[in-house]
Amino acid sequence: MQTQVQVPDFSGTHFPPYAGASLPLPDGDLWVFGYGSLMWNPGFAVARAAPARLYGYHRRLCLWSTHYRGSAKRPGLVLGLDRGGSCNGMAFRVARKHARAAADYLREREMVNNAYRPAVKRVYLRGGEGVDALTFVSKREHPQFARPLGLRATVEVVLRAKGVHGKNREYILNTARRLSELRIEHTELHAVAARL
Repeated sequence: MQTQVQVPDFSGTHFPPYAGASLPLPDGDLWVFGYGSLMWNPGFAVARAAPARLYGYHRRLCLWSTHYRGSAKRPGLVLGLDRGGSCNGMAFRVARKHARAAADYLREREMVNNAYRPAVKRVYLRGGEGVDALTFVSKREHPQFARPLGLRATVEVVLRAKGVHGKNREYILNTARRLSELRIEHTELHAVAARL
């Protein structure tokens, strides 16, 4: 199988660091919206977890991963939020006393190459309750932003990529499994996972 896309080489590329001293925080408890690996590996103290939906953005394999699930020479693909549609995921409530520690952890984890824009967005829990949640939106202007590749090329990229947190394939399979547990099926991610 030959890839249909030129996989970028990020060797020697410098990514400006995230300029903010911290992530945006509310006065009380912190809600975080997870749509990728945060759903199965939040990594911070969670007081409550609930399925939630974000409107105006959809989940897509739209970021080249040069660290966690790929390398500069052989990047993988990870999920981001791209404009349009809606996204089902998980909302996590963090108690106020743990909010700063969770935000510091997320800054370190999610902003490694500054490819996301941290933002507080309204998400809706099952049952209709709306909460303002910290989430991470893909920066379309960032060099790591990936245009849609097509299924065949995406699968080949994923099969070849590996980073400091393991194989790109594992990331896809774990996230697709978690989506299925939440009864979120027939997504782009499932189509990729079915071919890995």
